[in-house]
Amino acid sequence: MIRTVGLVAKYQEPKAAQMVRWLIPWLKKRGKKVCVENGLTRNGAQSCSKKQMAAKADLIVSLGGDGTLLNIAPLVDRPEVPILGVNLGGLGFITEVAVDELEAVLSKTLEGDFEVEKRMTLEVRVLGKKKRPHKFRVLNDVVIAKGARSRIIDLETYVGNDYLCTYRADGLIISTPTGSTAYSLAAAGPILEPTLGAIVLAPICPHTLTNRPIVVPSNAAVRVTLRSFGDTVILIPDGQQGVRLNNGDRVEARDYGLPVSLIKLSSRSYYEILREKLKWGER
Repeated sequence: MIRTVGLVAKYQEPKAAQMVRWLIPWLKKRGKKVCVENGLTRNGAQSCSKKQMAAKADLIVSLGGDGTLLNIAPLVDRPEVPILGVNLGGLGFITEVAVDELEAVLSKTLEGDFEVEKRMTLEVRVLGKKKRPHKFRVLNDVVIAKGARSRIIDLETYVGNDYLCTYRADGLIISTPTGSTAYSLAAAGPILEPTLGAIVLAPICPHTLTNRPIVVPSNAAVRVTLRSFGDTVILIPDGQQGVRLNNGDRVEARDYGLPVSLIKLSSRSYYEILREKLKWGER
């Protein structure tokens, strides 16, 4: 049963702030407790951090674009807690509910009438001699990228115990099926159905033109070691604040083991979303 609803929003978007002000009394009228992010107008709702919200909410509503949802999703460690992504006007592949659909979809959701898709997440670790280990959970992807003035970098890559290659490129994208329509797509990566269990490795501007994206099983552990001196190289998880990598640092990515549950509209298939978002079939 849904007793507590968490609201996350894109602060800079006036439409999002307006919707939060409308949603709080709408939800409270239906007997629901409401949590909003610290810094948002409360209007009778409880203020909390994203981490606290992820721990206590029975439903999370994300108001913004894919970036807003990616900010909260990795914090939700309970697959039974659904996330409703509301798209406020951007491209948005994982925020599929439009503003004019929200009230009807949310009413059904509160009654328990909804479907979810389980989306794989990745556990990403950064291991190095000069720093403490870093750990991230990502829904879309983790990107290893060189700085603007850096040269091509070398990335020694293993899949399990098998050596794959040493990419000479501007970087490497390690993506989930959900993230296959994000940065990986721009790097000529394949589009995967989001419910599949797989990991995509997509090099960014590879020096060797035959280096192409590859799909590996979800139970594989991907290990990437930086083999470049003196370059600025950053690891960026889900477009959030990243960490700098030094020569010899190792990045490990594997299935996190706990999926994220996204509410989907039964009236809209994934292929319909692809056609609409990517303009397939148009002339």
